[in-house]
Amino acid sequence: MSKDYYNILGVNKGASKDEIKKAFYKLAQKYHPDKKGGNEAKFKEANEAYQVLSDDAKRSKYDQFGSSFENFQGGNAGGYQQGGFGGFDFSGFQNGGNADFDFGNLNDIFSDFFTGGMGGAQNQNRRGRDISTEIQISFIDSILGITKKISITKTSKCNVCSGTGAKPGTTMQKCKTCNGQGHIREVRRTILGNISSTKICDYCTGTGEVPKEFCGNCKGLGVLHRAEEISIAVPSGIHNGEMMKMVGAGEAIKNGKSGDLLIKINVKIPSKISKRAKELLEELKKEGI
Repeated sequence: MSKDYYNILGVNKGASKDEIKKAFYKLAQKYHPDKKGGNEAKFKEANEAYQVLSDDAKRSKYDQFGSSFENFQGGNAGGYQQGGFGGFDFSGFQNGGNADFDFGNLNDIFSDFFTGGMGGAQNQNRRGRDISTEIQISFIDSILGITKKISITKTSKCNVCSGTGAKPGTTMQKCKTCNGQGHIREVRRTILGNISSTKICDYCTGTGEVPKEFCGNCKGLGVLHRAEEISIAVPSGIHNGEMMKMVGAGEAIKNGKSGDLLIKINVKIPSKISKRAKELLEELKKEGI
């Protein structure tokens, strides 16, 4: 029977990725086996739902066919051929309608097949999202350079636990979900047979450790949406419309690398520019600045 992943996470069908992630984290904290009163079965069920709904390709396939193989048959395997499998005949895998193969993402399947099942381990370089903004400076400041402070609201490391997700003063403990390995090995039944793959543990995000007590400020997430003051050192001689990049000043992600901040510089050029200002511009151009 097809599972209702939206109902499992408690979100509607049009939920955004952020809403799905928040719903999963809430359930993970409630049902995780490490916690008193946790429920391993419900935790695994929520994790399964999150793995599908957080992936655009898998979510689209789920919305169209549901979670079980029976939905792919529709009385005739040919009904799925229009989805991109050409003339492949699935009848040999039906076994009277009782088969339960996971087609997943074919790119992932072939990657796992030829790399010994380590395709999932390639996703360990977790990185936050790049963000962009614009600032305006005066014509004189564009010539001389200036340091400007701006406030940006973005996903940043928690300023109480410094991104660990742990209550200050408490220690970490081995993650029971992955037994401290940081990754989980899973076996999927596919059209190529059983494929073993490794993926990052969703609960400890690959570290193998979890807090004994969660940070009260970020609820154990390690990051939160907040305003942050950033100093931007605009170099002398910058031109109107130029872009600057501040590495690591973008959005943060728990146990991963922060994204970058891209800044567009708008120079306010007065309608009447003095003779000396024009001369300075020409000198800058000659110097290649």
